[in-house]
Amino acid sequence: MIARWLSYWEPTSPGLHAVCAGRIEDYGYLADGRSGALVGRDGSVDWWCPSRFDAPSIFARLLDDDGGHWWIRPAGDFRVERSYLRNTLVLRTVFTTRDGSVAVTDALAMDSNVRGHEIGRNPPGLLLRLVEGLSGHVPMVMSYAPRFEYGRVRAHLDLRGETLVARATGTTLGMTATVPVHRQRTEASASFTVYPGQRESFSLSYSSTYHEREPMPVDVPGTLAETAEGWRSWISEHNYPGQYPELVRQNVMILGGLTYQASGAYVAAATTSLPVRPEGHDNYDYRYVWLRDFSLAMRALYKAACSLEAERLFRWLAEAIGDVGRQPVPIMLGVEGEHDLTERELDVLTGHLVRGPVLIGNDAWRQRQQDALGQVIDAAWVLRDSLEPMPDDVRRLLRSLAEQAAETWRLPDSGMWEARGEERHFVTSKVGCWMALDRAVRFGTVLGSAADLERWAAARDEIRAAILQQGWNPSVGAFTRAFGSDVLDASILVLPIIGFIPAADPRMRATIERIEQELTTDGLVRRWPDESAGFVICSFWLVECLALAGERDRAAALFERLAGRANDLGLFAEQIDLRTGQQLGNFPQAFSHIGLLSAALRLTEASTPAP
Repeated sequence: MIARWLSYWEPTSPGLHAVCAGRIEDYGYLADGRSGALVGRDGSVDWWCPSRFDAPSIFARLLDDDGGHWWIRPAGDFRVERSYLRNTLVLRTVFTTRDGSVAVTDALAMDSNVRGHEIGRNPPGLLLRLVEGLSGHVPMVMSYAPRFEYGRVRAHLDLRGETLVARATGTTLGMTATVPVHRQRTEASASFTVYPGQRESFSLSYSSTYHEREPMPVDVPGTLAETAEGWRSWISEHNYPGQYPELVRQNVMILGGLTYQASGAYVAAATTSLPVRPEGHDNYDYRYVWLRDFSLAMRALYKAACSLEAERLFRWLAEAIGDVGRQPVPIMLGVEGEHDLTERELDVLTGHLVRGPVLIGNDAWRQRQQDALGQVIDAAWVLRDSLEPMPDDVRRLLRSLAEQAAETWRLPDSGMWEARGEERHFVTSKVGCWMALDRAVRFGTVLGSAADLERWAAARDEIRAAILQQGWNPSVGAFTRAFGSDVLDASILVLPIIGFIPAADPRMRATIERIEQELTTDGLVRRWPDESAGFVICSFWLVECLALAGERDRAAALFERLAGRANDLGLFAEQIDLRTGQQLGNFPQAFSHIGLLSAALRLTEASTPAP
């Protein structure tokens, strides 16, 4: 547990003034299989897009003080300790004041009477908050300020029975509380005191205005218990026997919380526009499904002994991608398979801690990123036993990816880091094409004829020869970012991980050493020399490379050090500032948690004696 005192100026009229949002690592994460919410140490829900991950927000204080919030916290100074209830994403925060202590339990409700892998496919759209007195007496304040469509629209709060109802932009919100609430035009507030054993309940329901359900009384303690049981039933299908079992289970839960359960797709993160540099930079929208992340998540979860509906996931992917023909494969999709994710800047939100831009959509959807071809086919290869007999639409998808790799590998692309400038011949993009064809050949006649396999194998071998000749820079003494480049790039660490070259090969070993010497600071690996923050998944890739090179003890020490960089709830953003240790980028970041899972699995393999 991390505990620290937090001081806030208490406004004369609680709820009429916002306080500044916290740092990225100050947030906890709630999820219901459709969307995610961020809750700060100060008890404020500062981000929630209730209809789905990439929908407009109703709370966006994360990106602007006036973007909407719902806080419940002590009226004076307090110390914070928080944790998830075991094997859930139900968050319990204990506030300790000079007069006593109080717990606030928060969750997004899961579907009732649904258990196992089907949980989260039809959540009720309900945010639950339960306040419990633990000791002494604690004066509390509540402030509720919904702001629709990313803070652009304020709606009147109307009282219907015991429910405060707000309607705008096709959305209806209903807030209930067991304490007296002072209602103003577009905000509500409350002041109350809790004593030991006293419970006060709060709930916020979401529905479409045009399919509105009548507000119903909510049994908050009972629904919280059902939600916790639902999460536990979901994780019970995970039976991982390897190293770091508690840490692996926790990260499986986090990836579960980043899943749009209706389709089974994993979003890259639950937020948009959280900067990756302290001064504000690369503030992109990550609430979408990257083929790379989706494939890596499936592979990591499968290896972590999770029950995956592999056929359902690949059939969704085949349907979402469609018949690409000779067009570039879409490297990212909306959570229901949308292709057009056109990027635009919002002028209503100022940005997280620094001024914008705040972006909706992501123009990376227009890019060619060749490594994604290999990631998808590799995931299918790892999960092949769950794809027998292989459905025709999945076969067509994998075959088309292999054909595109064979036909287009000589083309430049934007690379896995999504460079928005000139396309280049990135080494990891070529390796992704190699992997696509290598796995396609391994599938054999399941995917193609004997002539196809011969053609794919020839292209695979040609790509490998080109990488070894043009990707290796003898003057640098390492594999570099792109053909003809002299710049180190941590993405090269994937080469031994995906089986392109052994980690102990002299060229790869030299590359690993150069990356350790020039891109690594205090265990954190930067992607390239002029970057100011460590990229979390690259740091875990270094763990895997060390383990593959036979340095298991050093790899384990680095892994444990990196795992300790998560916040107090075990959550990672995308990057970590090398000077301050602050987390940077969208949050929680699936890529980072996939990296931790994969590294834990690799260390387990490295510690298992060969048969």
